[in-house]
This record gives sequence, structure tokens and C-alpha cells, in this order.
Amino acid sequence: MKFIAFMAGSSLFKSLWVLAFSTLSHTMALNNSGKWWGIVNSASSGNIIPGSDVGPIPLVLDPSLQLLSRRQRRLIRQNPGILQSITRGLLSAMRECKWQFRNRRWNCPTGHGNQVFGKIINRGCRETAFVFAITSAGVTHSVARSCSEGSIESCSCDYRRRGPGGPDWHWGGCSDNIEFGRFIGKEFVDSSERGRDLKYLVNLHNNQAGRMTVLTEMHQECKCHGMSGSCSLRTCWMRLPPLRSVGDTLKDRFDGASRVTYSNNGSNRGGSRSDVPHLQPENPSHAMPSSRDLVYFEKSPNFCSPSEKTGTPGTTGRICNNTSLGLDGCELLCCGRGYRSRAELVTERCHCTFHWCCHVTCLNCTSMQMVHECL
Repeated sequence: MKFIAFMAGSSLFKSLWVLAFSTLSHTMALNNSGKWWGIVNSASSGNIIPGSDVGPIPLVLDPSLQLLSRRQRRLIRQNPGILQSITRGLLSAMRECKWQFRNRRWNCPTGHGNQVFGKIINRGCRETAFVFAITSAGVTHSVARSCSEGSIESCSCDYRRRGPGGPDWHWGGCSDNIEFGRFIGKEFVDSSERGRDLKYLVNLHNNQAGRMTVLTEMHQECKCHGMSGSCSLRTCWMRLPPLRSVGDTLKDRFDGASRVTYSNNGSNRGGSRSDVPHLQPENPSHAMPSSRDLVYFEKSPNFCSPSEKTGTPGTTGRICNNTSLGLDGCELLCCGRGYRSRAELVTERCHCTFHWCCHVTCLNCTSMQMVHECL
């Protein structure tokens, strides 16, 4: 009797698994670029349950994890701890995007649900390019750092740089594992892209630009050795840049992004035809963008008014600077609609004093400030 009950339970479990897998496959078939960003809402290591007699089963309990492709779920199973690292990297990328565009008409609005960055990701404009680049960079950065911190079981510090380095220093210490970070960044982030059209190529290019920026911004860090801090010998390793530095670089490339188009011109060589699709500058007189440049293929909206098509709220209610002639100024940020001014009490820390050792005490100062808000 117990055996029959077990068999019934086993059959029920397998039936439920088949149903879950069918639903998941249908969800993935309808999936599009950037949907995996939805994992930031409730991703955790407890969402994936290993199977027993049929091997590891990616049984998805949280709807957000249904957004992951088969390859992404396999990477998570093979690298315990990596889901948390990817989620942290994505959250850091979202904060960085908001910081970089805090004074622009498009200020990187984010929301709940699957479309974290809104409908702008379905476009091919500069803002879309930045979102893909910074999220790819955030994942690469977080995974590389997690390796050196021991948070991911399948990787560790990058120990390729060991031994002699220079006349008064040598390689040692724990370098951040940028190669593993780039590998996961490519395998996990790029796997959500499907197709061979212009949008597919542009998204992959901007993903790569984000990863390359993290790599090229890495720097050497050293620790001195010697009597009384003489620094007669130093041990050096490679350290990741702050994500703010990566964001600053990508923001510069956002302003200088290249507009591209799609080409699959073939060539007959040795009787075989090569028609691999690739990007090319829309203006033939322009140079090909490098692997670190951001690319786009359509003009950006003005973001002045709420738009259902782009999913952006417009600039009404935004705080502006009435003395600035820049993008944060009331004239440009408010799109010529004008602004209202109001007095506001602001409390700030002031008169701070350092006490040996080791704390700081401050007073709270309140002042009246004028705040300007777009109409």
C-alpha cells in the first residue's frame, strides 16, 4: 500500500514537473530582450530545487525565475552563489544608471514586474544602448568581485599573475577574477538575446561594450613591505574599478554613440558564400565603432511628455536648476513649459567635528531653500 502511494506520489510529482516545464517553455518562447532583469524582484537560492532520480530539475517556484533561459538556469546550477552575485550586479547597475541620468529628461526610470527598465528596451536608441551596457558591466563586475571574495564555489581569485613583476615589486595577492566575470557576463547576459536582426546585433555589441569597459578600467593595486614602512618591496595585484568609474566611461560613450545599420553583404571566396550579418556605420564616411563604443539605430524620443509607447513619465514634477544653462536647467529639463518655485525647509548635517579616536559629531542645521519644479 505504501509502495502504491509512493508510485502515485512520484507520478504526480513528474506530472507536475512536466506541466511546470511546459509552462516555462511557453513563457520562454514569448520572452524577449532584457526580461531576465526581473530576477531583481525576488531572486534567491531557494527558488531552485534539485531533483533526485532524474537529475537536477530547475523547478521554478518564483515567477521571476521563469524569465531565465535554459542556459541561464544551467549556469546557476553549475555555479552555486552566482544568482545572488548577478542580482547584486544588476541592482548596482540600476542605481548607477539612475545616478548618471539624474539630471536628464530621461532619468532611467525603473519599476516592478518583468520590464524593469520599461518599454524603452524595445527601442534602439542611445538610452537603450546604455541600459544594456551598464547591466552587462554590472553583472561582470559583481561576479568578478564575488570570485575574489569566495562567494561563488566554482571560482576564486585570479592567480595567473604570480611571481616577478618589476625591479621593486612582484605579482601576488588576490586579483579580481575578471576573466570569469566576463565569461559569466557573456554566457548569462547574451543568452537572452534571440534572432539575427539589427536589434539583436546592437544589443550584443552594447553588452560586450559594458564588459570591455570593466576590463579596460582595471588597475594595479599594491601593498608595501619593508622595515618601518620603507616600501623596499611591493606586492601587487589587479583590482576592479569602482562601478562609478565604469558608469562615467559608459556615459561619455553614450554621448558619443555611433548610429549603425545592418549589413549581411556576402562574398564568394573559394566557391563558398559568407553572409554573416554585422553592423556598419550608417554614415559610410564614419569609422567602424570599436568594441568599447555604444551603438544605436534610431533617434531618441524627447522624453518631455508621458508616453505609453516608451513607457516614460515625462518631466512634469521634476526638480530643476533655475540658474543652470545645462541639461539640468529648468529651460531644458522642463521642455519650455515653465516651472513653479516653492520654499522648503531643508535639514542638513553641519559643524562636524572629528574626535580622537575615532568618531565624528555633527549638528543639524535647518535652512529655507527654494525648490523649482517643472510644470
